[in-house]
This record gives sequence, C-alpha cells and structure tokens, in this order.
Amino acid sequence: MSVMQQIRKRYSVRKYEARPVEAEKLEAVLEAARLAPSARNVQEWRFVVVQDAAMRAKLVEAACGQTFVGEAPVVIACCATNTDYVMRCGQSAHPIDLAIAIEHMALQAVEEGLGTCWIGSFFPEKVRDLLTIPADILVIELLTLGYPADTAPEKKRAPITDIVSHETWGF
Repeated sequence: MSVMQQIRKRYSVRKYEARPVEAEKLEAVLEAARLAPSARNVQEWRFVVVQDAAMRAKLVEAACGQTFVGEAPVVIACCATNTDYVMRCGQSAHPIDLAIAIEHMALQAVEEGLGTCWIGSFFPEKVRDLLTIPADILVIELLTLGYPADTAPEKKRAPITDIVSHETWGF
C-alpha cells in the first residue's frame, strides 16, 4: 500500500474488535515510532504499552469516560522525557516530535490492518498515577490500537485552495 493510500485509509477508530493485536504487528507499529525524526535527534519519546484489560478499564476513567479506550486491545501512553528544548522558531520540540512519532505509528497501523485513535481528552495526572510514570515525564497523548469494528466515515476536508497559498500569504 502506498503512503498516500495509508493516509486516505487512516481514520480515528472508536470501535474495536475484541481480538488481540499480534506481537509482530505491535512491534512494527512501535518500530515506526522509533524511526521517526526528532529535533536534534533527541528522541525524547517514551511509550507505555497497555494490554492488560483491567488496566485499560482504569484508563477509561482517566480518558474522561471514553469507553472505547478500554475496548481497544492496546492503549499506548505517549510520553516526553525532555521538555526543555525550544527550537529556533520558538516552538517546544517535544509535542511536535511526539506528534510525528505517533502519526508514524498510526500509518504503520493501517499497513498492518489495524486502526488507531489519538486521545487528547484525558487527565495526564491520572494516567501518570495508573502507569507509575515519574512526575518529571509528560504524558502527551494516548493512542488506542486494534482491529477496527466500524467503518471509516467520509472524510470532510477543506479544498486544497483553502489551505495552500504559493509564494506569499494569499488567504
């Protein structure tokens, strides 16, 4: 499958089949994150992979009651270890670096026949406590992973002419 096919096929899965994710597929998804670029090659990401059903159920509460979080066979807590580096452009590197790594995982998941959903609605301190993540580590996102049990909704995206300008700001 081409990268563009993966991009077109990827969507936020909110209903998962109960079957587990095979170890080799999970490993491929995590390897995609490991290979992602990061500012100054700091690779500040750390991932806590949660497959235990009881722990996933506890993460539902930390994720504002989103029940599909507990139904996904895998939940990955995406964390940052180094939050001090600010790029010359004025942006903190760690959320951008983590976003790149997470989307690498999401696209590899599509290649593996799996689906994902980025979870931004959660309480980081509850996740930190549940997963015994140290206080100096930031929990940036949660990512659910598994076999989709729903179908992709139609993507509603702005036309390219609404989001791209050439040479100068033309909006």
